[in-house]
Amino acid sequence: MAATRLITMHQNKGKSVARSLSDRTDYAKNGEKTENGQFISSYACQAKTVDEEFMLSKREYEQLTGRHPKGDIIAYQIRQSFKPGEITPEEANKVGYETAMRFTKGKHAFIVATHTDRAHIHNHIIFNSTSLDCTHKFRDFFFVGIALQRLSDIICLEHGLSVIERRKPSEREKRTTYPKKKAFRDEIREVIQQIFAEYNVKDFDEFLRLLEEQGYEIKRGKYISIKGKEQKRFIRLRSLGSGYTEEELKRILAGEMERTLDDEPKEERRTSKTFRRNEDHAFDLLIDIQKKLAAGKGKYYIRFAKNFNTKQVAKAVLFLKQHNIRSYDVLTERVAKAVANFNALSASIKEKEKRLAEIQVLKTHIINYMKTKDVYADYRKCGYSKKFLEEHRQEIILHKAAKEAFDDIGEKKLPKVKELNAEYAEILAEKKKLYGEYREVKKEMQEIQRAKYDIDQFLKDDEEQKKERIRKHNISR
Repeated sequence: MAATRLITMHQNKGKSVARSLSDRTDYAKNGEKTENGQFISSYACQAKTVDEEFMLSKREYEQLTGRHPKGDIIAYQIRQSFKPGEITPEEANKVGYETAMRFTKGKHAFIVATHTDRAHIHNHIIFNSTSLDCTHKFRDFFFVGIALQRLSDIICLEHGLSVIERRKPSEREKRTTYPKKKAFRDEIREVIQQIFAEYNVKDFDEFLRLLEEQGYEIKRGKYISIKGKEQKRFIRLRSLGSGYTEEELKRILAGEMERTLDDEPKEERRTSKTFRRNEDHAFDLLIDIQKKLAAGKGKYYIRFAKNFNTKQVAKAVLFLKQHNIRSYDVLTERVAKAVANFNALSASIKEKEKRLAEIQVLKTHIINYMKTKDVYADYRKCGYSKKFLEEHRQEIILHKAAKEAFDDIGEKKLPKVKELNAEYAEILAEKKKLYGEYREVKKEMQEIQRAKYDIDQFLKDDEEQKKERIRKHNISR
């Protein structure tokens, strides 16, 4: 099963085309995501110099045709994600290569980078917007996403993989709702969810940069606003709903708040007839009725909210019984234990990620040292000649940087690259194993935290109702 999407890659604001291409391809070729470049393949170009080769073809296109495109499209990316546990990285790369070859008909150079750093193996296929003969550009067409998905499904079936079942629209739906254009806010929410799902976003500035890479223009000010290429007006993040405001996104990135962006729309957009629950959750958080009343919600919404809360409390109580939690003190203790387990696993994963980065840097310095040691020896023999330095400046700088890195380590005998590769593979395997446990622990923590929240809210509402009854009784007397 493969979920496939075509993404138009635009020039980043404030950056050259060459720099924009380099940033995108460098992310796709990241050694930590492709197991040190093991799962990268290419067609009609070299993976190491793909951005430079794409740039050369663009310059040749302008010379041959005399055209200077007004748009800022620099390349196209096919994002292809597979069902966890259904495919190996080797086969995923083959499927990605075949998809790209048949979709572009072999007329555009491309690279296929298979990422294995997440539970779902996925491909980043980047193909040049300029054809191999440099005479024309790839032309995006209506329903291209549907055509690409169908092609991907066919290739998956040929490789013995499952496909996503899609319900055919009825005749009434075809006449009234098909094709139906998505609202801009829905599209923005999907893009934000995609960024959080596929990128390890470190801070809010990087998040905004990734939005710009997706083709959105960012307007900074008192409120952050974004605008897509088809939008006429900017849309504020705060208008996207719960979980998408600037403050909430910053808290999510800082680790102060759990990400719930993949959930269904929140209670503000629910009605009693169209209520939809996220299937991953046994129950949801209670609606704050007093807050909704203050916001001006009507009597029908309040009636729905009361019914909804009653069901959620019943589910929370059932959850506590199933987990043999018979008192509030035990519930509090279980919550603290779940949070501690989650934090310990997170710290362990971060420690392994840190070591993987150290190994990658050390390997680079060792390789650079071995490549440049003869040049540096000649540099010393000629008495550190300035002329020799100018001729071999890059090699000498790399050699000095490597020596400084070795001095910082403080070890007299450096490890071999083979040993580092073995250690890297071992730590990467441990990290992947921990990620499986991490997801389970995170799910358990979220469920028990949700149960405690619902019970706390119920007890609070019950206490307020008692006080209100006493107050009314005193007034009637």
